Amino acid sequence: MGAVRDIPRRRSDDEDTSLQRRAGELRLARFYRSRDAAERDALIERYLPLARSLAARYRHTSEPFDDLLQVASIGLLKAIERYDPARGTAFSSFAVPTILGELRRHLRDHTWSIHVPRDLQELGQRLAPATEELSLELGRPPTVAEIAARLDTSEEAVLDAREAVAAHSPASLDEPVKGDDASGTLADLLGGDDRAMDRAEDALLIDHYLARLPARSRQVLRLRFQQDLKQREIGAILGVSQMHVSRLIRQSLEQLQAVAAEERAVDA
Repeated sequence: MGAVRDIPRRRSDDEDTSLQRRAGELRLARFYRSRDAAERDALIERYLPLARSLAARYRHTSEPFDDLLQVASIGLLKAIERYDPARGTAFSSFAVPTILGELRRHLRDHTWSIHVPRDLQELGQRLAPATEELSLELGRPPTVAEIAARLDTSEEAVLDAREAVAAHSPASLDEPVKGDDASGTLADLLGGDDRAMDRAEDALLIDHYLARLPARSRQVLRLRFQQDLKQREIGAILGVSQMHVSRLIRQSLEQLQAVAAEERAVDA
């Protein structure tokens, strides 16, 4: 009987993973010592799938995935640059929070159209993943109380975060109005300038100035400009000539201008 040949044992998936991890650690150690650009580029290519998987967690946001991947790649580069193998921490344990932090800062600083408190921004980013997980576990949409319990926060905070997420991007004025009997766009519902409001404010302001004038000056101006009487008609009421009424109107207007100028100077 011939000699039985030794058949090479096939490595398991766990062993392959362990060897790959060891190879990555050796390359990280070489880069830590040399700071060689080629080694850094090789490490970025090696760990890019990790950055891609972390960026995919935020697909539910309005940010394009290519932008998210770019931000995650920047986080990966920072992790490679800052990683110290001597600390004994696995690279993935160091890189994941670094990349996630970069993604969260980007979403917080660049994608909100209005000012929203940071805690609500961060809670809003956790809502969608938590809601999806609970929906799969419960077989139905979760309640606000269930979401709050999962995120260890209050129901009020969940509702506030939902409103913040809804305000993440402004609605377009070209967006159709919703409703069975609605037609047109949001722009059609916007009001215009109300000139009557301006006239009302001017009338109140003039009344305020008039109150500081002598009684005769107030009467002359009201008869002429509020009741729209002619100078002849005003003269008949006051018992003076039309020429005297003209002088009274001019003097009263000068007094009114002086009062207005004085108050503007005080306000300034």
